[in-house]
Amino acid sequence: MSLEFRWHRLESFSALELHKIIKARESIFVVEQNCPYQETDDMDLHAWHLSVFLNDELAAYARVVDPGVKYSQPSIGRVMTLKNFRELKIGRQLMIETIRFTEIKFPGCGIKIGAQVYLQEFYESLGFQSVGKPYDEDGIPHVDMVKESVSTA
Repeated sequence: MSLEFRWHRLESFSALELHKIIKARESIFVVEQNCPYQETDDMDLHAWHLSVFLNDELAAYARVVDPGVKYSQPSIGRVMTLKNFRELKIGRQLMIETIRFTEIKFPGCGIKIGAQVYLQEFYESLGFQSVGKPYDEDGIPHVDMVKESVSTA
């Protein structure tokens, strides 16, 4: 299985590429999770977007929000694998690439995420640690987690 990782800023997407991503995000975060909220937000304007393709078909997605927009650190969010690809368990590869990119793009900053509580162990296995107590975000339990910056010394 050969995944293709494509990084973009919002303005560099074609209209068709952006439509596919928005449709996929809404299908998962609004419809599947039964969570009515404004899924497309202004943080998209200040983020790097990772689209993951398998055989030229969108399989997964994540975004990296610039430092100082959501948190003081860069933030990884909107992490998803489309339903037809979940059995391939590409979430770990998606996150490894997203962390790699973030640490190169924003060295020494660390990374902060607002993780769904049921995925806390998964994110811990990638080097994140919870900070604070769980909270409700749009009806879903979340917890803030931080991955400390990688030392370059």
